[in-house]
Amino acid sequence: MRHARRRTYTAMADINITNLVDVVLVLLIVFMISAPLLQSGIEVNLPKTKAATVNEETEGIVVTIDAKGGIYINDVWARMDNFEQALEREMSAKNTSSIYLRGDSAVVYGTAIAVIGQLKDMGIDNIGLITSPEESKKGKR
Repeated sequence: MRHARRRTYTAMADINITNLVDVVLVLLIVFMISAPLLQSGIEVNLPKTKAATVNEETEGIVVTIDAKGGIYINDVWARMDNFEQALEREMSAKNTSSIYLRGDSAVVYGTAIAVIGQLKDMGIDNIGLITSPEESKKGKR
């Protein structure tokens, strides 16, 4: 009579984490590359002030004027002749009447006043001006 040999399994005490490390490193590289791209917005040099700044992440539409005088509604370029229609479309899509104006510090004053005038003509009174905080001079002499 032949006896069947019974197999015995032993617990493996070693954990192979090489695959886990590979996945984590790939994810880290992907996030490092994509993080700067997630910061949407037209690049402007905001004027500095001591006044309280408005949080850009609050609900509203951001109108940006770049250094060359280009006007953008939520990062989409718009001309002054179709500014009102484009802004009304965006306001109805987002269901808001709050406008935040970002302007480069080199913007011609007339361009900023023309945009604000157009907003006032549309009946928009809730306009916030976005600035960057002024650096404190406490540590400087």
